[in-house]
Amino acid sequence: MSYDLWYWPGIPGRGEFVRLALEAGGIAYRDLARGEGGMSALGLDLEQPRDAPPFAPPYLLADGMTIAQTANILLFLGERHGLAPVDLEGRLWVNQLQLTIADAVGEAHDVHHPVAVGLTYEEQAAEAARAAEAFRADRIPKYLRYFERALLHHGPWLAGDRWSYADLSLFQLIEGLRHAFPKRMATTLRDCPKLTGLHAHVAALPELADYLASDRRLPFGDGIFRHYPELDAG
Repeated sequence: MSYDLWYWPGIPGRGEFVRLALEAGGIAYRDLARGEGGMSALGLDLEQPRDAPPFAPPYLLADGMTIAQTANILLFLGERHGLAPVDLEGRLWVNQLQLTIADAVGEAHDVHHPVAVGLTYEEQAAEAARAAEAFRADRIPKYLRYFERALLHHGPWLAGDRWSYADLSLFQLIEGLRHAFPKRMATTLRDCPKLTGLHAHVAALPELADYLASDRRLPFGDGIFRHYPELDAG
């Protein structure tokens, strides 16, 4: 069994949450847009007629289905490949966590593009500065405290006695926020020992060792998580 993953080449973005699950689960897949002419190939594939067309990447081609939206893809992979609890309550809990992570990812992106996605950062830098101040002061602590509480109740993993795809995604969220707001994250994570521990546990997973050390693990850059020094403060 092998899947085809489509996502924008050159940035980790939302596709990275899916890649981490595929890699840690030992699931065969092809990252199609990473090949030569990837952007053109992705554009052509997005135009293919489908019963359930995706709005945008990431999307996964699996068993004749087109599955889009990060949380939706992970819900599918979690149930099929044992990356989530087997019981309904557990699967819904992990999906709930994933949707909350998606909210945080969206807010992190909107810090540097608070007015319009079609404008450059420089065209909305003043608005971004205001958005960053609120995100640093209120939203980062609120999200991290929520996940810290979840780990205090469930720990060391978010659901059960082994990792789930939500743990992998939370790792990636922390990675992204650390890249974009290193000063603020250094301060906030001091009060989140369980969250810091989860990040370390995921980073040390044998299932991810090869991937995290490879050039297939793309660096942050001009994507969702962007570091502008003027937007960061402790």
